[in-house]
Amino acid sequence: MNHRGSRTLSKVPAVTLGFWIIKIAATTLGETGGDAVTMTLNLGYLIGTAIFAAILVLAVGAQLRAKRFHPFLYWAVVVATTTVGTTLADFVDRSLGVGYLGGSLMLFALVLISLGAWYRTCGSVSVNTIASPKVELFYWSTILFSQTLGTALGDWLADDGGLGYEGGALVFAGGLLLVLLAFYLTKVSRTLLFWAAFILTRPLGATVGDLLDKPHASGGLEFGRFTASAVLLTFMVACILLLPQRAGEHPAATERD
Repeated sequence: MNHRGSRTLSKVPAVTLGFWIIKIAATTLGETGGDAVTMTLNLGYLIGTAIFAAILVLAVGAQLRAKRFHPFLYWAVVVATTTVGTTLADFVDRSLGVGYLGGSLMLFALVLISLGAWYRTCGSVSVNTIASPKVELFYWSTILFSQTLGTALGDWLADDGGLGYEGGALVFAGGLLLVLLAFYLTKVSRTLLFWAAFILTRPLGATVGDLLDKPHASGGLEFGRFTASAVLLTFMVACILLLPQRAGEHPAATERD
């Protein structure tokens, strides 16, 4: 029988330093990879979004069917969410003319709605409670909205805010530092701090990605989108192989005799 207080392994990774390093690399790869397809290959934001959305559906389906945590599968889904987020945000902000600020506000509202629906349905939005496909779907929906928000927010601060890619990256890095300090120095909800950090890593990755691949005239380093994506992918794979990757834990979902 299951004992009260017993714990079982999750299909998402434990939140460690390695988790955040890979997360930032994944969000940066999403920016350069998304731009490579929509801009360098000139397929446009709508077609790019359709391509990456199809990949995301397949990846999420595989993740939901998996019986245990698979590092490469998990991070493939994260990269899929961030590439879709990149192309979708650009489509909404630029092609539909919503603008960076309008897109950021709309997507932030969607993140809050997703978290609210998750909490109302399941009673918690902690990653330590991901023990069923229903909760996992809320988890991935929230991640998708946060990844899309990050692209719009990064562009708004870097372009409309006039800070440039370096300035924008510094602002979001500073925000992450504040979250880190709050983690160690305050008793603020760890769940709240997790989602704050998760959201902030996306615009950080977006601005760093733009810094790497945008032309010199636009304030970038002009490494080339495919080159930058290949380097980031190699770095990610190395981190997954070398950094500790273990499944997180959650309280047993049921406690029956």
